Amino acid sequence: MIRTETWKTEHSIEIGARPEAIWAFFRDVAGWKTWNAGVEHAELDGPFAEGAWFTMKPTGQDALRSRLVEVRENEGFVDETRVDDLLVKVAHRIKGSDAGRTRVTYAIEASGPGASGIGPAIAADFPNVLAALAKRAEG
Repeated sequence: MIRTETWKTEHSIEIGARPEAIWAFFRDVAGWKTWNAGVEHAELDGPFAEGAWFTMKPTGQDALRSRLVEVRENEGFVDETRVDDLLVKVAHRIKGSDAGRTRVTYAIEASGPGASGIGPAIAADFPNVLAALAKRAEG
């Protein structure tokens, strides 16, 4: 019997930019590498919409195929990546405020064999990625 594990965490940051500005960075999949040091290359197959697939090559690793499972303009998106029996979902949430600031949250849920090992490895750079996004969006 395969042991199924689930591992979750999330990281958030307040950014001095409107949700529409953050959304523009999220939709530009090929541009992710300009603010996410963990992305060597990313390419979207078709429009940025639910059901679309994208390929992302993390720096120094093999490329991964992922699918957009939820896309809400100016509110965020969720992607999922499956490797054998391991499923990793990452939510990228955007929540604007009346003060012109935006809270951006990255939330990960890994489930399947090895989830408690791979989940923390994936999420380890979330604080740095969010800080780089903030710097880019505010600059």
